[in-house]
Amino acid sequence: MEKRILVIDDEQPTLNMFRLLLAAYGYEILTAANGAEGLEAFERERPGVVLTDIKMPVMDGIEVLKRIKEIDPHAEVIVITGHGDMDLAIRALNLDATDFINKPVQRLALSQALKRAEERIAIAKSKAEEISVGDTPDAAVLTIRGSVTARSEPFLARAMERARELAKPKIVLHFDDNASTNGAGLALLTQLLLEARDRGERVCIAGLSDNFRKVFEVVGIAKLVDAYEPPCEPPMGQLPG
Repeated sequence: MEKRILVIDDEQPTLNMFRLLLAAYGYEILTAANGAEGLEAFERERPGVVLTDIKMPVMDGIEVLKRIKEIDPHAEVIVITGHGDMDLAIRALNLDATDFINKPVQRLALSQALKRAEERIAIAKSKAEEISVGDTPDAAVLTIRGSVTARSEPFLARAMERARELAKPKIVLHFDDNASTNGAGLALLTQLLLEARDRGERVCIAGLSDNFRKVFEVVGIAKLVDAYEPPCEPPMGQLPG
């Protein structure tokens, strides 16, 4: 069975471009010319992934995202924003968008966003644990998969306690390729790092995609960690599975 994706954009040339690109990735492609049509198509077809422009007539992409998440909180929604429009990107992430890509759309950015969406779908289906703890000779490593949301709070708290019990010189929060977060998750991570700073702990962040690195910088999380990779990232072979 083919993977299915719904593309919502009010510009026909853009829809044609996505038909060509996404066909090469093996998707069955559904399209809609505005947000209202896109919402109807989602309710009818229930594709696993939605790719939507933000600025559209009738119903914009932010409203589409809200409505889709009301229908299916687990739907993976990738939003398309104007170049450098971080305010809209962060607003979309606060509404649990999977990722954002900027116009003009680059193949690499699209590939990374699709990979993240598909891996998150696979994790949800297999009910894999999203947070695990391991160690290297000089670090306790929290590997974070899936999406960090308000529901992640007890799991992150337990993982941090396990990491502290390892009594390593530093704690590394390693974000897997599929990792994402929303507004509640950003607030949770900020609180986690503030507590670590108050304890005098050295905390590093590794594995972030370029998109989420920018988000962490904008919301101030980058100021609360000791370092980004390198030298923070532990050897990949020693990370927990």
